[in-house]
Amino acid sequence: MASESGKKGSGGDQAGAERRLFSLDGRVAVVTGGSRGLGREMVLAFARHGADVVIASRKLENCEALAEIVAEETGRQAMAVACHVGEWGHCEALVDAVYDRFGRMDVLVNNAGMSPLYPSLVDVSEALWDKVIGVNLKGPFRLSALAATRMAEGEGGSIINVSSVAAVQPSAQEIPYGAAKAGLNALTIGLSHAFAPRVRVNCIMPGPFLTDISKAWDLEAFEKTAAQSIPLKRGGQPHEVVGAALYLASDASSYTTGAVIKIDGGAAFTPG
Repeated sequence: MASESGKKGSGGDQAGAERRLFSLDGRVAVVTGGSRGLGREMVLAFARHGADVVIASRKLENCEALAEIVAEETGRQAMAVACHVGEWGHCEALVDAVYDRFGRMDVLVNNAGMSPLYPSLVDVSEALWDKVIGVNLKGPFRLSALAATRMAEGEGGSIINVSSVAAVQPSAQEIPYGAAKAGLNALTIGLSHAFAPRVRVNCIMPGPFLTDISKAWDLEAFEKTAAQSIPLKRGGQPHEVVGAALYLASDASSYTTGAVIKIDGGAAFTPG
């Protein structure tokens, strides 16, 4: 009986150790574009797993509203910061604000993004092109360089870029966006080498997710297309990004860097 009890205890200890792999206790996680969509889901998940969170986006009031929800629901500290990642000065101010408040940054999620519509390629203005590149690529580069340098001087950390399947299969309606996200995939690999072994840099590459942005879609047409072109025959639900985000943010992914993880229901790289 003692032997059986010991086995159960050992199994329980192992299960507890495995659960702790995904713990973010004592850590500080920063999410750009964090007040809505996939960013919001990641903010809430990180806080529920023990992290204090920094919610950054251009609209401060939206960040503040989510910060209140985080504090009430989880008891974790939640800091709201207005930040336009396409402006390098804003990137520097965000990193400084995090270190001034918490003295550390353990996780950075470069989630802010934009893909404005355009009537035709010849009508893509220089301003539109620069804005798309700025938010989707220039900002993540600057934020990552600043954050990873300071992470590496401290206890290390994890950077998660949020790309898109448009990086590998862009439609005619998202060419500037796809080009920027392809650059972000490349940036992920380059930074993973530049800041190893102290900082891990990985990327989530989502397909179509039914976030608040999807309210502007023709959902009936989307569902028909999804049934034909996506192996799982649907768009993703926002919470379905959480598993990958927690994996990459936590010690569960301690031997993972330079990875691009596709979460798209199988949509990219499929025939047809």
